[in-house]
Amino acid sequence: MKENDDQQLMSRAAWLYYVGGLNQEETANRLGTTRARVNKLLQLAKDAGIVSISIDARGNGLLDVEDALRSRFGLERCICSPELGLSAKDTLPGHLADYPRRAVGSLAATLLRDQLARNPESIIGTGWGRTLDQITKNMASVTAPKARFVSLMGSLTANSAFNPFEVVQALASTTEAEGYFLAVPFIANSPEDRDILLSQTTVSAVLDMARKPDMAIISVGELTQNSLLRRSGMISERELEELHAVGAVGDTNGIFFDAEGRPVSHDLNRRTLAVDFDALRETHTVLLAGGVEKAEATFALLKNGLVKTLIIDGDTARAVNAMS
Repeated sequence: MKENDDQQLMSRAAWLYYVGGLNQEETANRLGTTRARVNKLLQLAKDAGIVSISIDARGNGLLDVEDALRSRFGLERCICSPELGLSAKDTLPGHLADYPRRAVGSLAATLLRDQLARNPESIIGTGWGRTLDQITKNMASVTAPKARFVSLMGSLTANSAFNPFEVVQALASTTEAEGYFLAVPFIANSPEDRDILLSQTTVSAVLDMARKPDMAIISVGELTQNSLLRRSGMISERELEELHAVGAVGDTNGIFFDAEGRPVSHDLNRRTLAVDFDALRETHTVLLAGGVEKAEATFALLKNGLVKTLIIDGDTARAVNAMS
């Protein structure tokens, strides 16, 4: 009961502040609480996805970079968030550490809302990670009960944070849509185990849907000790070294690729349960790239030609555009 009361209080505070135009003190007086409490409620409302903020980014000063990247990589669209003036060596302070992912996630949510408005029965394929998780926080008031969200990869991982199952469930729950996920591990123990898992009827049916979505939303990961894959223990230090040895520079959906965006020859790629690059090339694939540390991997994946829409933070966009 307390959870419902808290949810209602967050909604009321958000409505009075954002829609009613009251300031925080006036909102506090109306709710019979303190200004500090209202400030906290407004932050919680954003974190819970009750409030989503949409900003017209056309005037953010990066139209030249968007045009350059779109032309260079044959993209249909390139959307950049405002830049902070960062280089690859810069480290954001704690309160801004997630800015690139939040910015990209917000822009991706706008794209997704537009897609569902155009086609309420859309099939949306989703990857995993912190940037995709940000989309779910910006989908307030969007309902699409005839839409379907489907995971593009195995959804069972040891760490539930930002995993494919959580992304699909959050998006489906927020929009009142249907959610489908591959009830298999992200990475099988062996290529033989992978083949057995993929042969299961329930798995193959969902995979068939995942191979032909109206839109596929993926993110890109760097291959360093600080990458999400490494820090979550999904790949070992030895595997990271082996991947570097065969030329891997990044991954998407657990598929590891080289500097030209081609899957590398490594055992992990033979054990990953995910929609492959050929299938992604046949649909409208949206790549999310948030963080200058992902510039090299983003540049490589764009060379592959499978990306139709790129959503990227401004600093990473400038870094990618400067690469040759």
